[in-house]
Amino acid sequence: MARGTGGHHRTDRTYRVVNRLGAVVLRLWGVRLRGRGLENLPAAGPVVLASNHTGFLDFVLVGWAARERGRLVRFMSKASVFELPLVGRAMRAMGHVPVERWAGASAYRRARRLVADGEAVGVFPEATISRSFRVKALKPGAAGLALHGARVTGAPVPLVPCVVWGGHRLLTVDGRRTLRRGVVVDVVVGEALLPLEGESVHDLTMRLRTALEDLLDDAVAHYPQEPASDADRWWVHADRGGTAPDVATGAALDAAALQRIGAPPS
Repeated sequence: MARGTGGHHRTDRTYRVVNRLGAVVLRLWGVRLRGRGLENLPAAGPVVLASNHTGFLDFVLVGWAARERGRLVRFMSKASVFELPLVGRAMRAMGHVPVERWAGASAYRRARRLVADGEAVGVFPEATISRSFRVKALKPGAAGLALHGARVTGAPVPLVPCVVWGGHRLLTVDGRRTLRRGVVVDVVVGEALLPLEGESVHDLTMRLRTALEDLLDDAVAHYPQEPASDADRWWVHADRGGTAPDVATGAALDAAALQRIGAPPS
């Protein structure tokens, strides 16, 4: 098996067909995709790609950036997505990894195998969409995958931070969306984090969070569009004059949403 290209010939064929369909939909929607720092994503070999999470289409948008580097990312995604008609079949056919909210060990083992096989594995370490559109506290899975991959392969496995900004305007939680055409979506890929000698999962996770926060601040600062009206300010950070929840309020809303579905506290 060629490392980094994977041996998933059937899933790769399906993935490419779905990619083409997705590209057509985004084009018809008038979405203006822009990528920056894409060269930071290795074109081959095992890699863990960790992104912020602000909208339902994040995996499509991060996947677009990866395809620009010739990579097909196997995303870890909540199992409920795989239960949706058509969507679930497509997710399985593309080789994505379903994660049970209360029992994710088997998914984590599968992701470990993918990394060991030289695949690109995509993780949203915040686990759920951030209602403040800021970076929330991270789960340790992304860092753990990179560290375990290094032990198995005998070489550093890059942990690559990535942020999407503008994608939440297309579709996010609580039915919020922007219907206007021409929405700019920026995908910014940061420099790979390589585990330091003796570094713990916790410390690498903290480095990842700092990297994501810095990338997000940069993406927001360079974003070219403003709200079309006062009612359209919902997608802008509170400290930049928008009406998005601040971090504390966003965290409370996130916790309330988890409680409604009976999930244990984070």
